[in-house]
Amino acid sequence: MYVSLNSVTISNRAPWPEFAHLAQRVGYGGVDVNLGKALDEGVDSTRALLAELKLKPAALPFPVEFRKDEAVFQEGLKRLERAAQFARAIGCPRMVTWIMPSSDTPKAELRKTYQARFQAVSEVLRRSEVCLGLEFVGPLNSRKRSPHEFIWRMDEMLEFAQECGPNLGLLLDSWHWHHAGATPADIVSAGKRGIVHVHLADAPKLPPEEIRDNERLLPGEGVIDWNGFLGALKKIGYEDGLSPEIFGRGLKDMPAEEAARLALKGSLEVMRKAGVA
Repeated sequence: MYVSLNSVTISNRAPWPEFAHLAQRVGYGGVDVNLGKALDEGVDSTRALLAELKLKPAALPFPVEFRKDEAVFQEGLKRLERAAQFARAIGCPRMVTWIMPSSDTPKAELRKTYQARFQAVSEVLRRSEVCLGLEFVGPLNSRKRSPHEFIWRMDEMLEFAQECGPNLGLLLDSWHWHHAGATPADIVSAGKRGIVHVHLADAPKLPPEEIRDNERLLPGEGVIDWNGFLGALKKIGYEDGLSPEIFGRGLKDMPAEEAARLALKGSLEVMRKAGVA
């Protein structure tokens, strides 16, 4: 396992490829790749940059808009083949996205729509041997934002992902894992094949109704069971990136490099304590 720089932690203040250079300067082992910019630069340029900086490409954002109408989805799906080929060529066969835990659409109807769409996505990605991680969102406030509750538990999202295709799994975020009431046993049950990518963030000690998704803490500053979370990842043999995704916490008010250093420091400390660094 290695720590990868996530653009959210620095409030998207470093464009690609400066973002990769910042990750290298601070001491990260990997970097979450900006798909749009890197795709414009091309395979050879991106591979050369990562090799020069000795950075592992941890994950790419899923480029297809699946939350809107069918026409928008189909238009995005047409462009997915190129993005998938690029992902494989730069040695990063992992894409990630999130699914909101509530909707204006009834659960059964939305599930049917999403399942059909992600099954089509799976077919395209399989041709390039690329995996997609779906993130479940746990906080109560997010689950109650819209009239109809959707998938928010870890086990249910994993089941849904596997129904959509053998190359779909989870984007496992420690913040959402904690607020969804998941356990280390859920990670072990998912297994190595079930976890595509991992995000890190800590949670304050607050009642569920006071938790807001955009106010997170650095790893080690809150109440999350890091020994359990990271220990379970070690047990299943997870070997890829751990990407600290820290909304809030005042990071946007400090220089981007300082925010990146704090996130790396906190991540490495909880990893050492858990015996995975």
